[in-house]
Amino acid sequence: METSDFAIIGGGILGLATAYRLTQRLGTRTVQVFEKEVAVGRHQSSCNSGVLHSGIYYAPGSLKATNCRAGRQSMEAFCREQEIPFDRCGKVIVAVDPREIPALQRIYERGLANGVQCERISPERLRELEPYAAGVDAVHVPETGIVNFSHVCQRLAELVQKAGGQVRTETQVMGIRREQNRFVLETSLGEFHARSIVNCAGLQSDRVVAMSGQAPSVRIVPFRGEYYELVPAAHHLCRNLIYPVPDPSFPFLGVHFTRMMEGGVECGPNAVLAWAREGYHKTTISVRDTWDAVANRGFLKLATRYWRVGLGEMVRSYSKWAFVRALQRLVPAIRPQDLVVGRSGVRAQAIAPDGALVDDFLIQQTGPLVHVVNAPSPAATSALNIADMIVDRLVGILD
Repeated sequence: METSDFAIIGGGILGLATAYRLTQRLGTRTVQVFEKEVAVGRHQSSCNSGVLHSGIYYAPGSLKATNCRAGRQSMEAFCREQEIPFDRCGKVIVAVDPREIPALQRIYERGLANGVQCERISPERLRELEPYAAGVDAVHVPETGIVNFSHVCQRLAELVQKAGGQVRTETQVMGIRREQNRFVLETSLGEFHARSIVNCAGLQSDRVVAMSGQAPSVRIVPFRGEYYELVPAAHHLCRNLIYPVPDPSFPFLGVHFTRMMEGGVECGPNAVLAWAREGYHKTTISVRDTWDAVANRGFLKLATRYWRVGLGEMVRSYSKWAFVRALQRLVPAIRPQDLVVGRSGVRAQAIAPDGALVDDFLIQQTGPLVHVVNAPSPAATSALNIADMIVDRLVGILD
């Protein structure tokens, strides 16, 4: 039976970054990554907006704030070294109503507290940067960028294997048990031994916690984000990135415009409950996943508290006109004929038993067992820095 020092469950960007950092810093140790899909980075790592975030939104001192800025710098350095294209194109956060200005000011102050390069700009300066954007006030964040995180995942996997690690795709972990000073991973390819496990399973992270014999402190509920794309004739309506002032109660909501690394502009996403943890289409339904969500005490409290918000998101999911009206707040010139249906992503949202959305990264550790329970945006931007934090926790633990 094959034994390794470290087993990483999940071949997304965070699992691969952790494996890469382990090979860099603990090169004498053996590392294996277990990924159930046919290739790495198939879920949240590639089904996202591709934004290299600046860290402007996050509460100073939070794990998001401390990891995002350093993580972006590390990711940019990695991309330069590995010749992966990225573009530090900048973005604007736009207040379209005077009532949003206090919230915009708070975001600006957070950015300054987090060391982000940002500035309040006038409507006239906004028009220079984004001629078609509406707004009574705005913040410009020139260091925000874009990249294709799928390319990052592919390169990380190559580097892990080049350093002697193994990346096992089409290998699903179905059970974990402890035997003396090691773990046994029961997989679709048989059993593997490991002295330490790092759970980077994303949408399945709470289930892996339970699989390891621990009780998850939060539950993952999947929210599907649906996008439209601008037709080529409408690409001029957005030069780079145009974001609204977010609702602090639902920081992941709010449609926006994002120029993509391969060209084109995405518009969205909304956020609706997915009927499967990997439910990228409205018709994808898993009875188990749906029951896990709707029977969850925390989700029921959240839904009861914010049903009107959820209803609005559902309307935008089924009505193109409703989606267009939301986009027109930012870019009034948008018309339905400017949009075609784009892709969808699913966000793994951790919800606490009291119904609170867990906004910050959440990492739990019991000795050589590390669970990355919650890693929403900006986890892809921060991946290399989060990986360093995980390795810091593991250094010396096997000695």
